[in-house]
Amino acid sequence: MKIFTTKESLTKYLEDLRNNGKSIGFVPTMGALHQGHLSLLAQSQQQTDLSVCSIFVNPTQFNDPRDLEKYPRPIESDIKKLEQAGCDVLFNPEVSEMYAGNEQWHLDLGELEHLLEGKFRPGHYQGVTQVVFKLFNIVKPDMAFFGQKDYQQFMVIQKMVDLLHLPVKLVMCPILRETDGLAMSSRNIHLSPDDRQHALILSKTLNWLKQNFNADEIASLSKHCEDMIKAEADIQLEYFEIANGETLHNADQKSKQIVALVAAKVGKTRLIDNMIIRS
Repeated sequence: MKIFTTKESLTKYLEDLRNNGKSIGFVPTMGALHQGHLSLLAQSQQQTDLSVCSIFVNPTQFNDPRDLEKYPRPIESDIKKLEQAGCDVLFNPEVSEMYAGNEQWHLDLGELEHLLEGKFRPGHYQGVTQVVFKLFNIVKPDMAFFGQKDYQQFMVIQKMVDLLHLPVKLVMCPILRETDGLAMSSRNIHLSPDDRQHALILSKTLNWLKQNFNADEIASLSKHCEDMIKAEADIQLEYFEIANGETLHNADQKSKQIVALVAAKVGKTRLIDNMIIRS
């Protein structure tokens, strides 16, 4: 695996490969890699000639400086995982390589920016689109692979691609779960053993909804799911929504795609999860 820390050296390397007809797949990450990330890499390896992974903890998408500070950065371990998984290229830049001085960025994402995650993390998606746009410009991938766990983020990045006419195909890859059902996340390392047990209510509730779903009873099902989560100790529910998978507005009987999305603080750790109910 080749490791690059500067835009210039990576761009030059990839340009030569592109000129030789190689297709490029891209997996952008903030590190603290787990099997979920590696499953995105595996998808890239199946669908493209060369797979690039980036590890960059992007400061502009954190609302809380403490959250940025405590975000895990086990770079040696991450490099080992990528090497074992057969990744071709790692881009691991410093903040000063990605941002010059006081840059301004604003993309009109419409209401998508202010729903669900956007409501609880104002400005978050501006930071996400800012860094992903930079990374797309550097890597110039043919395809980019993202996890379904960040369902709304995928929609936001797709909107950016459409607005700016970027020549990249986005691929959403399924959520990977631990054997007990917990969605894999870099934040799970912050969970105490008790927190982890309490956190299972999120996936249990989503599974219950999928098994009991009835499009004529969305409001009552949503209320029942909220009550299930609130009844669990040490959980602070931020939202539980049964949404139209194309707009993230409340779903109704006519919604072709339906996704249930949840965010909650478990102890001090904020977790998100979702499940596609109807596709």
